[in-house]
Parts: sequence; structure tokens; C-alpha cells
Amino acid sequence: MKKRISIAAQILSVAMLFLLSFGCNPNAKKAKVIPGDDTLNSGTIHISVDESFAPIIDSQIKVFMSQNPKARIIPHYKPEADCLRDMLDDSTRMVIVTRGLMEDEIPFYKDTLGFVPVYGKVATDAIAVITHNKAKDSLFSVADIRAMLNGTSGYRYQLVMDGLKATSTVRFLIDSVLKGQPLNGKVMASSNSEGVIDYVASNPQAIGFIGVSWIGNREDPSQLSFQKRVRLAALQCARCEEEIFVRPYQANIALKRYPLNRGLYYILKENYAGLGKGFVNFLTHEKGQLIFRRGYLVPDRMALQVRKANVSE
Repeated sequence: MKKRISIAAQILSVAMLFLLSFGCNPNAKKAKVIPGDDTLNSGTIHISVDESFAPIIDSQIKVFMSQNPKARIIPHYKPEADCLRDMLDDSTRMVIVTRGLMEDEIPFYKDTLGFVPVYGKVATDAIAVITHNKAKDSLFSVADIRAMLNGTSGYRYQLVMDGLKATSTVRFLIDSVLKGQPLNGKVMASSNSEGVIDYVASNPQAIGFIGVSWIGNREDPSQLSFQKRVRLAALQCARCEEEIFVRPYQANIALKRYPLNRGLYYILKENYAGLGKGFVNFLTHEKGQLIFRRGYLVPDRMALQVRKANVSE
């Protein structure tokens, strides 16, 4: 009997030592983000947002917090590359940018955080091309834009962007229009999207590139003032049999007729049901999707009806 007890005690001791050594293993992966004092509809979090989407995300946060008085979401608007760097900042709970995680980034975040952040698309945006109200040209093809960006165009416009690097607008134009080639045209940087509008409004020989959420909403008083100061250029339709030119209106974005479209994504660094998850739920469900629609983006999680009408572009 004593022998049986002794053997059982030895087995128990070995098991306890194994568990203790495993728990103290410095190489064991633990989730970096742990539950805080926030819930799905209360608490305070910081998020980093691509500056191109400041107007629409401001609207989303305003409505979300009005419906959840105990919640506070503090946005930090900055270039996209800076937002993605903030993924490693403990104080940043979530980023909103123009792409999700890449396949080669997933193992890195899993190793660094102990879990993989969740991400998803919530809407489709477009790069708007703006000109001075008195500019003689307002119709361009993608080939025209490409030639201006690489410096081979006969146009002599000064191109203005919300930065020469690190912004989603510049990345999109290099990746999707220049196909990876560098910017070689007459390109200058403004500090932000509003600065692009200000410069184009004051210079007849300037063409600007901004997110359509800065200028597409005809129900927003500030954007109405922008629309009076500059003109939306029309680009050659990407899916039309005839040679027609279209502006970045919702129907043209939804039907992919407008050629400079891009997605809007969230990346959530949260491994519990916190306020970040609550805000994602809001963005992806009816109320948040309606705000995207009213902001002249194309909502990704709800149907958008497109009806035929005789409207002059």
C-alpha cells in the first residue's frame, strides 16, 4: 500500500514540475493584449486612421458615441504607413487603412502579439482628381494620369498629393497606376487632404489627388464649400464600350466604372470583446453602413441599389 502511494506521489510530483516549467518558459507565447476595463459599449480606446478618411470616420465615431454615452473613441489621423506602425503600439487598439493584413504579416503578428489581429473590408472609396475651377482640362484617361505621374505627359500641371510617401493615396497611384514605377513628374506634397484642396483652389495649373470622402458628400456643409472652390475631374470609364468620362460618384464606384477605386479596411488588435469590437460591429452593420453610403462611399456589407437615369456627367 505504501509502495502504491509512493509511486502515485512521484507521478504527481513529476506532473507538477512539468506544469511549472512550462508556465515559466520564457519562449511560451502569451497574448500581448489582455482584457481591459472596456466593454463592447463602454470605456476609452485610441485608434489610428488613414487621414484620407477623416471626414467619414469622424461621422462614424460621432454617431457611435452618441448611441453609447459611456464609450470614447479617440482617433489619430495620420499617413497610412504610420497607422500600420501603430499596430505595435500598446495604446493603439485598431487601425483603419486601405488594406488588410498581408499573408507574410500574419506570422509576425502572431509571434509578436500571441494572436492574429482580425481585419475586414467595410466600404469602397475612390481617389478623386480635382482641378481649379478655371482649368481648361477636366477630362482625363488613366493613361493621361500615368503620363503626368511619370513625367512623360504633354500636360504641364503641378500635381499635388497629401504627401510624397507613406500615404495611401501615393501608394495606390504607384501600385495601381504606375505599376510600381517611381513618381517622376511635377509632384509636390501637401501636409494633408485639406491642404491639397487649398493649393488647387489657389493655383489654376495644379491638379490634386484626394480621397473622395473629402469632397463627394453634397450634404456636408464643409464639403459643399470645397466643391465650390475646386472641380471634380472626370476619368475615362473603365467598363464602358463607348469612350465616356465619369466622376467618382457612388454608382460609378460600385459598378467599377470609375478607374481609381480602393477598399477601406479595419484591423483590430483585440483578443476579447472590447470597445474595438463594438465599434467594428457598428461599422459593419446597418447604421455604420448607412453612414458610409451617406458619405458617398460604397458600403461593403449592404446592398446598394443602382438605377438607370439620364444624367449628364
